[in-house]
Amino acid sequence: MILSNKQLNECLEDLDGWSIENEKLSKTFKFSSFIQAFGFMTQVAITSETMDHHPEWSNVYNRVEINLVTHSEGGITKLDIELAMKVDSISSSIKP
Repeated sequence: MILSNKQLNECLEDLDGWSIENEKLSKTFKFSSFIQAFGFMTQVAITSETMDHHPEWSNVYNRVEINLVTHSEGGITKLDIELAMKVDSISSSIKP
């Protein structure tokens, strides 16, 4: 079920630095090196695979941009919020 604008705004309050861009939950992560960014992506890939929910993302050197949307529902759902929280947890475990 797609989250309403009110629900999205409430969820955004609990997320660190995420925003809505082009109808997707979006955040850019910056690391100290390409290796750290790649390690982060590897951990996110494993997590997203276990959830069977995969991000749209891109990587340029030490930056990783992630966009989340549930394509089968046509918008942002609780699954996207759950993955965003897990992504933030992974990010905070990586030393700068």
